[in-house]
Amino acid sequence: YHERQRLQLCAVHALNNLLQRQCLSRGGAEDICKRLAPGAWLNPHRSLLGNYDVNVVMAALQAQGLAAIWWDKRRPLERLVLPQIFGFILNVPSGPLLGLLPVPARLRRQHWLSLRCFQGVYYNLDSKLPQPQPIGGEEELRAFLQDFLSQGLSELFLVVPHDVEESRAWLSAE
Repeated sequence: YHERQRLQLCAVHALNNLLQRQCLSRGGAEDICKRLAPGAWLNPHRSLLGNYDVNVVMAALQAQGLAAIWWDKRRPLERLVLPQIFGFILNVPSGPLLGLLPVPARLRRQHWLSLRCFQGVYYNLDSKLPQPQPIGGEEELRAFLQDFLSQGLSELFLVVPHDVEESRAWLSAE
């Protein structure tokens, strides 16, 4: 299952691609925004064009029995217990170029994308891609994640079942 990018609904697409079905629609994301900020005239959990924030992503995952854990970039990725992790969501800088000049960092938008393992191979399920892109095994995944995390404004969220979150089984001992 692979949804392609439409409007600024990358958070919706990232969640649906991660879960391999349409579990969230734009209307569902809007409902979450309204629950998170009832009565807000300008909702702080989305942009005017629909780009949703981490609170919407986390609430949508909770409704599916999953949790999002923010990864502290100071930890080595080798501490991840990959078999305990359902998937990954990345929030990365995404901005157009003005001719050959990059857009200043403070003006860039953030883009959501997901990663997941199928039959021992990790895939990049980014909605900007024409189809899922294989990354490889565990070693290639760690290199892929490190590349994104080294880009400064990128954030990584581990998606795990609630019992794995509570037991911290996603993290190996130092």
